[in-house]
This record gives sequence, structure tokens and C-alpha cells, in this order.
Amino acid sequence: MTADTTTRRVGVEPTAPDDTAPPTRKRRGDGRSALFYLAPSALVLVGVMGYPLYQLVQLSLYDYGQAQASGGAPLEFLGWGNYATLLGDGRFWTVLVQTCAFAGVCVLGSLAVGIGLAVLAGRVRTLPRMLLFLAALGAWATPAVAGSTVWLFLFDQDFGLVNEVLVGIGLHGFEGFSWTYDRYVAFGLVAGEVIWCSFPFVLVTMYAGIKAIPGEVLEAASLDGASTWRTAREVIMPMLRPLLVIATIQSIIWDFKIFTQIYVMTDGGGIAGQNLVLNVYAYQEAFAGSNYGLGSAIGVVMTILLLIITAIYLRAQRATGERT
Repeated sequence: MTADTTTRRVGVEPTAPDDTAPPTRKRRGDGRSALFYLAPSALVLVGVMGYPLYQLVQLSLYDYGQAQASGGAPLEFLGWGNYATLLGDGRFWTVLVQTCAFAGVCVLGSLAVGIGLAVLAGRVRTLPRMLLFLAALGAWATPAVAGSTVWLFLFDQDFGLVNEVLVGIGLHGFEGFSWTYDRYVAFGLVAGEVIWCSFPFVLVTMYAGIKAIPGEVLEAASLDGASTWRTAREVIMPMLRPLLVIATIQSIIWDFKIFTQIYVMTDGGGIAGQNLVLNVYAYQEAFAGSNYGLGSAIGVVMTILLLIITAIYLRAQRATGERT
């Protein structure tokens, strides 16, 4: 009589051998494998980004100007002196608020336009969809300097096509109207150009996510009587959340550190610096003002703010995902 027969007679089912490792050991193995595969990329990032960041922080702790750069004067260690000067300057806080507001408008605009066009691309025929993607990729591929210059020509107060069209339809108040004189109008013009060259990334990313959603899921929602808006809000958007997080973080990083569009379209920051953002402000302090230490301090503050904003957004998205 075998052991298996005896086990069955006493009413105990035989158990299959457990070939799997314990969960804790399995998680440790997966973590080590992930670290092994990520190690080359981490080394490259440390070399490409870590050392420049270290130099930026180090430079921000010194009184480093043109005299020190040319070797005509010794370096003077200030510690937190540059940061104290920066945080005590009212202009810095004005520029910081302008930067956050401008970046927020650009991020929301890029997401709204990109997601809207991604939904539209999934509903139209092949030819209109192909033309839409060609136009979007053309905007995405245009260099920032070239795109900003084209927008300046379009909105020129004397010869711009936009003013001519507006006057032609009866809006005579736009005859000779300057789009770069007023602070908020100039910011709006630059934000339009930034959204124009940024939304294609969101469009392509979200369209790929929409096409990856199984048709059975959408069909089941339709059979359950869900409206288009409810399907988008409760079915599509939760499935697109990982892609939306990526698109949002990328947009925040890009738009928070905008330089070229502001510098070109407002001629270095607008009249009396009314259209400054942190990147242009750092450039003016470091190179126009020959105060490289203070400019480096602005760069360090920008990096810290971007890390904080990204961490807050990721935590909010994780909390939303756990609730749903």
C-alpha cells in the first residue's frame, strides 16, 4: 500500500509540491534583478547629470563673477549668501510666481489640446487622422527658435497676418495692435506658441494609449448604458492614468524651464523685465550681470522646485489610484 493511497483513505488530499519561492524571497530577487538592469543607466545619469549638478551647487556657494572667472580675483566663499540675497529680493518672488503661473497654463493647455485631439484622432477616418498627425509632428519637429520667429511674424503689429485677418472681419481695434507690449498679452502669446509645439507629445502618447484599450471593454460599457462622458471618465481615463502621469511630468519639466520662447518672443524678458521667467532671470544674472554664483543659486532653486512639484504630483496620483 502506497503512501498516496493511505493519504486518500484517511480523507486528506495530497498536496502538490511547492516549486515557487516564498513571496519575500521572490520580491528580493526581482529587486536585485531590477537594480542589475538599471545600473548601467544609473551610472550614465550620474556621469551626465550628477557631476554638473554638483558643480552648480558648488558654484552657488561662492562669490563668482567675471573677475574670478578670468583669474583676476580670488574666490570668496559665501556659504548661503547667494541664497539669502536671492530669497530677500522681491523681484525673485515676482518672477517665481510668474514662472509657476505661466508653466501651469502651458501644461494644462498642452494636456487639454493633446487629449482632445487624441480622442478626435480615434474617431475620424484614416486620411484626416494622417493629416492631423503630420501637422502635429511638423509643429513638434520645428526648432524652438524657428517656431518663435514664425509666431512673431504672424503676430507682428504692422505686417502680421493675424492682425490683418482680425481687422478684415471688423475688429478694427487690432489695427497696429502690439501683442508683446502688455505683460499678460505677451505671456498669452508665448504660452500659445509653447502649447503649439508641446501638444504633439501628449497627442501621440494618449492616442497610443487609447488604441491599446481593448474594444471589449468599451463595448461592455456601451452595453451597460454608459454615456460617452461617463465612459471617458470612468473607463478610459483610469486606464490611461500611467500615460497621463508621464505626459504631465514631462510637460511640467519642459514648461517650467522654458527659455527660448520667452527670450526670443519678448526680446529677452519684455519691457523692463515684465515677462521674465526663472530660466531667463538666471541667464540675465549669470551672463548679463556677470554674477555666476547668483545665477547658479537660481538654477539650484529651480531644480529643487521641479523635484518637489513632481513628487507632489506623483503622490496625488498614487492616492487617487488607491481610492479608485
